[in-house]
Amino acid sequence: MDKRRRITLNDIARACGVSRATVSLVLRGSPLVHPETRRLVEAEMQRQGYVYNRAAANLRQRVSSAVALVINDLSNPFFAEFAAGVDEALGAKGYVTLLGSSNESPARQRQVLGSLMEHHPAGIILSPAESSMASDVALAIGRHTPLLVFNRQLTGDAEPGFEYDFLGLDNRAGTRAATARLIALGHRRIAFYGGHAGSSSCRERRIGYQEALREAGIAPDERWLIETAPTRLEANAHADALLALEPAPTAAVCYNDAVALGLMLGLVRLGRRPGEDFAVTGFDDIPEAAVGIPPLTTVSAAPRQRGRQAAELLLQRAASPSIPGRSVIVPVHLTERDSAPAPAS
Repeated sequence: MDKRRRITLNDIARACGVSRATVSLVLRGSPLVHPETRRLVEAEMQRQGYVYNRAAANLRQRVSSAVALVINDLSNPFFAEFAAGVDEALGAKGYVTLLGSSNESPARQRQVLGSLMEHHPAGIILSPAESSMASDVALAIGRHTPLLVFNRQLTGDAEPGFEYDFLGLDNRAGTRAATARLIALGHRRIAFYGGHAGSSSCRERRIGYQEALREAGIAPDERWLIETAPTRLEANAHADALLALEPAPTAAVCYNDAVALGLMLGLVRLGRRPGEDFAVTGFDDIPEAAVGIPPLTTVSAAPRQRGRQAAELLLQRAASPSIPGRSVIVPVHLTERDSAPAPAS
């Protein structure tokens, strides 16, 4: 069977009685085209079924109107908000977002990055999978692709010339503030619940939690560090490990909001009443945190705003690729709601 011939700009131009350059101006949204001519050209494109080959145009012009965004966990509402912010900021600048997910697998991440590079993106925003190596990322995208790494540091050293920017949260200050608030309420047995110790963000949040305990004269207990995958389901499933400690903690500083919401469900399942006889704090301030039962006390990181910030930093690097790598750490603050009461008498 013969393949249907691709419709070209010349076909549209001939049908409309205009030049190929005029059709090209219509595609680029140029204000130089008369509105009636624009309507005529757009109607003919629709009639003939013309599809703009953006990849070919990018190769001709050596530019791209797409930015790749690779997320480690799309099931986490924090990253849904972050991705929405990225897309908003990129869209305002005329870019589209190519989305990929590593599902916390460095091997999958390499595959996704390699596939996205075939689209010649203007840059990449990467929230790395746990234990991601800088050398692996450099191998997948090369030294010259603008890169913004978010939330977790890459491990190991990359080859010279591999420059990228890092955007992170002040994890230590966030969990230090949450822990200090629980201590001020009268809690002394406070667990750190969820996350994997191999993750840089989890390590930093644990350090902040331990700093607050020590500042209050409380010796951190290794048994209070309970590791789970940073998801609601896993946090729910391991809630019994928290209550099995003797004596049991009266409060938990959770790795993120998904963990905190899952833990609260697990506590209810085990007959406890979070917000009444057990205190829980989160980290992120996803939209659901404010409407949880009870509403969640959490460290606010403004994920949608962070997404917009990540996009802006990446586009700055794309415009000035020779600038040295930057590290931007964003302040966070504690938002108090109803999930963290004083200890039950």
